[in-house]
Amino acid sequence: MSQHIFPGNPPLSVVLRHSTRARRISLRVSRLDGRVTLTVPKGVRDSEALNFARQKEMWIRAQLDKQPMQVQIAPGAELPVGGRMRRVVAGAGKSVVLGVDEIAVPGDAARAAARVQGFLRELARNRLAEAVDHYGARLGRHPTRLTLRDTRSRWGSCSSAGALMFSWRLVMAPEEVLDYVAAHEVAHLTEMNHSKAFWDQVAHIHGSYQDQRNWLRDQGQDLHRYRFV
Repeated sequence: MSQHIFPGNPPLSVVLRHSTRARRISLRVSRLDGRVTLTVPKGVRDSEALNFARQKEMWIRAQLDKQPMQVQIAPGAELPVGGRMRRVVAGAGKSVVLGVDEIAVPGDAARAAARVQGFLRELARNRLAEAVDHYGARLGRHPTRLTLRDTRSRWGSCSSAGALMFSWRLVMAPEEVLDYVAAHEVAHLTEMNHSKAFWDQVAHIHGSYQDQRNWLRDQGQDLHRYRFV
């Protein structure tokens, strides 16, 4: 990969990536972080690909203008927890405390982001473990392991060995969305596919799920705009 800067206000950064599998030049603007990637297939010169990107500059800038604003977590910032917006404020004592409209963080303000992230990860672990136990009991199956990551491409996964993985950022989504993802991955313990039988299992242990799927499709990526470093 290589980075190229196009002049302008502001300058435009484009990452050029070579691919032996690509069949044509393509441009992608990430909804997560606004990264612009120019994919170049084998046999195409870099100069030709960069000229293609220059011709698409107005389109690239239009896509970047649609990107949600990044939010750096710090005292005064707001972020969702369980689907409800909370303001980060200074707290007393030793522990982070989640209130109705606030999340109180004691100690050095410079460490507020790290402390909020640690708190959210622990809260996510507790809520997901509870949801997985609940749906596992309904299904009569339980995972071999539960892990959390900060994944970009998926909200959860189930391995062939029965290990479940979830994005800890689900704790920022409405609680019913977190519950749906837990049920979705638990259902994979019996159906390692997305067949009708799988969706029937999801409906059996969770009930209606279309609203939650729609929320993830339409608003889920916004959870990645909150920065903790």
